[in-house]
Amino acid sequence: MKHYYLMALILIGSSISSYGQSALDAYRFSQPDLKGTARFMSMGGAFGALGGDLSTLSQNPAGIGVYRSNEIGFSLDLDAQKSTATSLGQTSDVSQTKFLLNNIGGVATLRIPSTTVPNLNIGFTYNKAASFNRRYAGTLPQLQTSMSNYIAGLANGNELNPSDLITTDGYDPYNSGTPWLPILGFDGMLINPSSDGNTTYWTGQFGDAFTDPNTGQRIPGTSGTGYFDVVEKGSIDEYNIAIGGNVSNVFFWGMNFDIVNFDYKLQSLYGENLTNAWVENPSGEVGQTNSEWNMQNLYRCNGTGFNYQLGVIVKPIQELRFGLAFHTPTWYNLTETFSADIYSKAYGQNYHPITNNGVPGYNDMNFTSPWKVIASVAGVVGSKFIISADYEWNSYQTMKFSEPSYNDYGWGYDDWMPYSNNSPFNPDIYADTNADVKEYYRNTNTLRIGAEYRITPNFSVRAGYSFVSSPVKQKAKDGKENIYTAGTMPNYRFDNTTNYITCGLGYRVKGFYADLAYVYKHMNSTYHAFPQDPSSEIMSPTAKLGLTNNQVVLSMGYKF
Repeated sequence: MKHYYLMALILIGSSISSYGQSALDAYRFSQPDLKGTARFMSMGGAFGALGGDLSTLSQNPAGIGVYRSNEIGFSLDLDAQKSTATSLGQTSDVSQTKFLLNNIGGVATLRIPSTTVPNLNIGFTYNKAASFNRRYAGTLPQLQTSMSNYIAGLANGNELNPSDLITTDGYDPYNSGTPWLPILGFDGMLINPSSDGNTTYWTGQFGDAFTDPNTGQRIPGTSGTGYFDVVEKGSIDEYNIAIGGNVSNVFFWGMNFDIVNFDYKLQSLYGENLTNAWVENPSGEVGQTNSEWNMQNLYRCNGTGFNYQLGVIVKPIQELRFGLAFHTPTWYNLTETFSADIYSKAYGQNYHPITNNGVPGYNDMNFTSPWKVIASVAGVVGSKFIISADYEWNSYQTMKFSEPSYNDYGWGYDDWMPYSNNSPFNPDIYADTNADVKEYYRNTNTLRIGAEYRITPNFSVRAGYSFVSSPVKQKAKDGKENIYTAGTMPNYRFDNTTNYITCGLGYRVKGFYADLAYVYKHMNSTYHAFPQDPSSEIMSPTAKLGLTNNQVVLSMGYKF
């Protein structure tokens, strides 16, 4: 009977291989966000042609040239988050609230005894460029296949034998190119071997119903549900040093040097509860039983980087302003650490394999984020009304991984073996990953619109809107592209468009100011438990995600 049920199984992922880094990580490291002062956020971030705000130091640094006095200030952010996951009509909600420091800093104005160049300004700010804090969880009903079948496909694609997947306390990560996901699957009883001569064929726990030709007995198919719970934490923090000035109060210029601190943490849980699953029993025979299992991945990536920004603002007449800013990529030096384990139960037996016997893996790498260009226009009517708009272009196809020049060794995420910078066999270990970046992602367009109306000399009202296009190509979204994930973490998320709706109030008295903003952010996304095989009609488990943030931002400061 064993032979026939093996032939009846459909192997998912047999054409998919895994390797060190994934292109999916590139976008994870470059996710955009709308963060800054309350005035900046309440106008949808449309400040590229206005300036005179601490947030503009990290958007269009020419905004520092608009300053005519000194300023110190800070911004606090209360962020209430909610995620909704929907799969086949089943919906799950998760909520959490975070308290953040958006920015703090100051600008100093140096007076120059010249009517042509009246001042030179210097600014120092801390700015939270992006927050990674989010959590989403849900149920995946009526599974059509199992992650175990995907893992079996990896084992087949890498032509692995059972002896390749046996780990002991003496396992040496420097002398094995075996992917860890099949190792965990084998030790956790998720995949089953079958020999045909000298070739080993692997199958997962999920199989179709079929009729045994020897007995005529109808063998039931596997059914079950899945579930996931993903927690992300961390931020991109910028430390800005800006300098700028103006020429005849018509041409404003500025440049900004950013030191960037990157910290990203991920805890990802995926599990399945299967009926009539195919599992090898303690006596070595494969049969049908109920199976419960889950896999947890722990991942962290942190490091530092730097970038440079240059901008100008031109005010041909008092009522009209134009802005243009260029942002170089951020060049990062990053270190990632990772581990994974599986809890599984079948035939009354419990299994708990863990990667590398509990010793976390690590990898040093360089990463280059996208280029960015921002074009802006603003109109100012008297001293009461301002309307402004920004267009931002991000070159996500230029994201790139590379080896650190100072390293002779770096543990690969999946292979757990050293890579040499001087290897004649593979001089660029990230070549495939960087090629995948261009296959999965496209350049994005961001539109920001904002307005401010001064009701009295002391009170103002503001509103804004921002739209960010999806960074993912349609072919990748539709599962028509081979998606390669890294190591033991086959789940991923593809983001669609992002919308921000904003409003706020402002109060000014002498040099003191206090601003309040409300920001509504909504992003649609799709969670994939593991990659879809483009050659198969069997769908991998997915869930539609709605990620919503309701933020209240308070800024206070003093100009003197």
